[in-house]
Amino acid sequence: MADGTDQDPAERERWRLDTLREYRIMDTDREPEFDRVTKLVADLFEVPITLVSLVGDCRQWFKSAHGLDVPETSREVSFCDHVVRRGEPIVVPDARADPRFASNPLVTGDPFIRFYAGVPLRAYNGAILGTLCIIDRKARPTLSFREMERLGDFAAIIMAEADLRRTIVERDEARRALERAIDYSGIATWQLDTRSDLLQWRGAAAELWGADYSTALRTSEEAFERIHPDDRATVRAMLDESMASGAPYAIEHRVLHPERGVRWIAVRGDWDVRDNDALLTGVCIDITEQKSRQENANLLMRELHHRMRNLFATVGAIISLTRHAATDIDDYVERISSRLDALNRAQNVLLSANFMTGSMHALMRELEASFPRIRWSGPDLLLPENALVAMALLFNELATNAMKHGALTGADGSVEIAWAQDPDDAPDPRMFRLVWTESGGDRPVVAPDRTSFGTLLMERSVKNNLGGTIERRWEPDGLIVEIVLPARWRYA
Repeated sequence: MADGTDQDPAERERWRLDTLREYRIMDTDREPEFDRVTKLVADLFEVPITLVSLVGDCRQWFKSAHGLDVPETSREVSFCDHVVRRGEPIVVPDARADPRFASNPLVTGDPFIRFYAGVPLRAYNGAILGTLCIIDRKARPTLSFREMERLGDFAAIIMAEADLRRTIVERDEARRALERAIDYSGIATWQLDTRSDLLQWRGAAAELWGADYSTALRTSEEAFERIHPDDRATVRAMLDESMASGAPYAIEHRVLHPERGVRWIAVRGDWDVRDNDALLTGVCIDITEQKSRQENANLLMRELHHRMRNLFATVGAIISLTRHAATDIDDYVERISSRLDALNRAQNVLLSANFMTGSMHALMRELEASFPRIRWSGPDLLLPENALVAMALLFNELATNAMKHGALTGADGSVEIAWAQDPDDAPDPRMFRLVWTESGGDRPVVAPDRTSFGTLLMERSVKNNLGGTIERRWEPDGLIVEIVLPARWRYA
């Protein structure tokens, strides 16, 4: 069950501590949002001490402590631990008369607890992280139902603040991770608000536009000053046309980089028609090396340029379609990061070869590095760029689904990939045949109840890009996927 009640005590405690760590709140600084609540509770119930107590593996730590100077106590003597273990509120009218607490050092010594009332701080998944409790140094009558209900309401306020804090921390970490990935890729992202003409930058903007980009390129007009004079009219015409028609923005032009001189960049952008059609969002990448190659490398340069355009188009399609399929920002970041990883695997294979073809074995080694429990066998084949990218996206979707829903959810689960081509002397049409076999998962194998974007992406990769067929079967031991394509690839 979601609240962990079907687990044994040890598993439930590990689950509870894991949830507590998710909040990243233990040993953080005091925050007024929590302190205001404990002060208000102390005034309302007329008690000298109110605590927001978080119970760790061996101690209880106070995120907010009104009327108490110590930051923590041992879990062994903690009143709040009883709330955590029982999973329900506890009221102790007189601790000296209660055999559970009469000899407790917090009763016999400072802070001389006599009265205690604590309600659970329950996380989003049902785990109890600690308590909101009130303490008095003199015995008091038990609380009424209404008073306990009110104390529970304040505990809910505490957890709402903690959940907001957790969401913000996780969102910021995800954003930083995505920004680091973009930085390392050499790609700058930008967003233009056409109503205010304001520009926002992320990623490798300093590398592409200059170290002063944050102050010198705050508007599109300022950015035009950094575009090469011979290219400004073309760029402005393209931007005006995109703004007038709502069509995607795509252009290559030179910039006057303050530190690096004249550089060529490729720029792509599209309109956020779903949320705000006044925002043009895009990416740019340095293409100077491609533009400056000598004549004897023109063929290779054209092929690389074509591959870059395909990559931008693929990334743009993934960003656009994933945006509609994602349920929230965290899901969006996870899906985008996974699919960009798949593209990166394909690009690594191409960059290690001749930019135009890549090795099937090299692609599988990249996949195995990301998903260690995948095993594969088959002849090495040379795949052209479009086929390599399609296969990389296909394998990534299958492997990601196996991690979330299939064989790789369990510690003993595995995936076997085997492929072969019909022999050269086989009657036409010769076919390439690949079988993806999952086994050992710890979840029941069932067909999905709807067609996801990932499924559409796999079918598009196989049918449209590779001209083949894909069949999925949910067998008792795991998913089996059979792919059949025309045998067009040369052996490596």
